[in-house]
Amino acid sequence: MAPDLVHALKTEAARLGFAACGVARADATPLAGERLRAWLAGGCHGDMIWMESRADQRAAPTGLWPEVRSVIALGMSYAPAEDPLRLAEAPEAGRISVYAQGADYHDLIRRKLKELARWLVAAAGGDLKVFVDTAPVMEKPLAEAAGLGWQGKHTNLVSREHGSWLFLGAIFTTLDLPPDQGGAARCGSCNSCQTACPTDAFPAPYRLDARRCISYLTIEHKGPIPHALRPAIGNRIYGCDDCLAVCPWNKFAESAAANLAFAPRAELTAPLLADLLALDDTGFRQVFAGSPIKRIGRDRMMRNCLIAAGNSGRTELAGAVLPHLDDPSPVVRGAAVWALAQLDAKAFGNERANRSDAEPDDQVRSEWLEKPPYSAAFASSSSR
Repeated sequence: MAPDLVHALKTEAARLGFAACGVARADATPLAGERLRAWLAGGCHGDMIWMESRADQRAAPTGLWPEVRSVIALGMSYAPAEDPLRLAEAPEAGRISVYAQGADYHDLIRRKLKELARWLVAAAGGDLKVFVDTAPVMEKPLAEAAGLGWQGKHTNLVSREHGSWLFLGAIFTTLDLPPDQGGAARCGSCNSCQTACPTDAFPAPYRLDARRCISYLTIEHKGPIPHALRPAIGNRIYGCDDCLAVCPWNKFAESAAANLAFAPRAELTAPLLADLLALDDTGFRQVFAGSPIKRIGRDRMMRNCLIAAGNSGRTELAGAVLPHLDDPSPVVRGAAVWALAQLDAKAFGNERANRSDAEPDDQVRSEWLEKPPYSAAFASSSSR
């Protein structure tokens, strides 16, 4: 009965739009917790304090729910129709990570997981819980254990069929289901994802230092972006696809464009920095309604856009930067100071003479006192 149940489960998962489905025992990732704790001890999580506070729950499925017996790992493809790196030579536009150009994937996947969970309860009973990536669950090791693929050298899941483009979710169940064969690493000697990283965020294969990762810096990090890393961010304003986009296994992935839920919104595929810098809080909420970008808030997005403007070399953007020198948020004001210094040295000098002494925030005041340009600082600090 159990093998037939798993076959029917996978059929139903495919019907609901999941591109991959597999089963792992709840105790199938014994080394994941040890690796997590070593990563946290090294401070590689930056200021993502919630990862520390819930490490015991994250380390193993039973730490989160002692009754779990099996984990159903699921993947939904979001393989892009266009090259995610195509805007590298368009500094006037902001680059948004592929996954965030459409609707918030959390909502869709959670809804589909619940549908599959209801089907499973009706078919076999048992208790269960569903998780997307907002819960303390290590989806990637579990997905590897369930045979969906393997964790690549960029630490993300790689699939032979879907490349590096899978959204992951999980169903924990008290049912004792027969597990699938785990995934086997197939990266070989390839290190394309490592060398593609603009900020050298990989100290070693299979290890990511979030403190240097552009996705972390533009999404999770709340404060000023370190000076040494700003030039390498380029025009990336939300996330970074570089390590994913260069993965050779992507050549086997079919575009998920037919999945309308993940279809990119035209206004988010290549938004102009000048337009984004003109957004107030109301405008930000309107533009990014229904998008995962909305959760970082207007201030962080303005910070990111200002860094991108400073990197653009487009002096005409100085006019869009100037109003942000009066922004209520210190993190926005500080980024505006830096951007102006990169774009218009004369305007920077004039504004510094009028503003630096009166600036109430120490961090912003230090931005005024730095000597532009800052690109040399990154060159000396980078290992490449």
